[in-house]
Amino acid sequence: MRTTIDSYTSRAGRLCLEGIDFDDFLDRPLPPEALRTLRYMHDVEHHTVCYLRDLLLTPAHRDPAVTSFLSCWVFEELWHGEAIGRVLEAHGERAGAPRIAALRQGRRRRQAMTTLSTILSAACTGRTFVALHMTWGAVNEWTTQAGYGRLSETAGHPTLRELLRRIMKQEGSHIDFYASEAARRLEDSSAARRLTRFALSHWWRPVGSGVMPPREVGFLVRYLFAGEQGAETIARIDRRVDRLPGLAGLHLLSSAVAQVAAASATVRSTAGGPHPPRLRAPNSASTRRPEEAR
Repeated sequence: MRTTIDSYTSRAGRLCLEGIDFDDFLDRPLPPEALRTLRYMHDVEHHTVCYLRDLLLTPAHRDPAVTSFLSCWVFEELWHGEAIGRVLEAHGERAGAPRIAALRQGRRRRQAMTTLSTILSAACTGRTFVALHMTWGAVNEWTTQAGYGRLSETAGHPTLRELLRRIMKQEGSHIDFYASEAARRLEDSSAARRLTRFALSHWWRPVGSGVMPPREVGFLVRYLFAGEQGAETIARIDRRVDRLPGLAGLHLLSSAVAQVAAASATVRSTAGGPHPPRLRAPNSASTRRPEEAR
């Protein structure tokens, strides 16, 4: 059943932190790898408002249901970042506005180019851009929710697990809207299906790739998606993407993760560092190019 904007906005709101004991991290701190992952997630969640700025310069702003959703979505993502920031602060790390200000200052030129690229792409593709945006959003939310789940399992910290469970629940509402709108819009337009398949297969990368340094993207992928459980998670998301109209056989996550792993291995090898843990491919078809998978 299609998720309506009314059903989403009726549930939207600030993340509930009642009962979350952030002082527990003082007694039982997280391992360095989990903290590094949370820094990444904190920064990306706080960057969501910049994505919204760009999207409102596209045809997406003409659809009242989409703009209502995005208004609630960016509000909830802000409080996800704030909650993660409290975990970082409990470990004596900088979080929130001071950290984000430095990140944005260092990305001014790159962000300006990203904004210009988004505007030009939308101008060339018209209404089909909204279908691409909804699909892109669904993929990002699927992978974000999965990343939180993998971190919860890997870190094994009960307080962090409960916090991430609450964040994941709200991410699930985002998924419902994005995926519902993506399926409807792709079903209605062959042009949207062609555009979306082409754009995803050529340009989609793990969430945060346009914000975080490549070494951090590589670390996140290795830490969260290495091994058998990571491969199963990747395969599960690939199946969800493949079920969207026009995207069967794309193997999007498998291909993107393989590219990140290869690039990361090259950088680490050049630097003389140890090789990263091997990412296990879900199946032999996962590394096929999109045109070979049709």
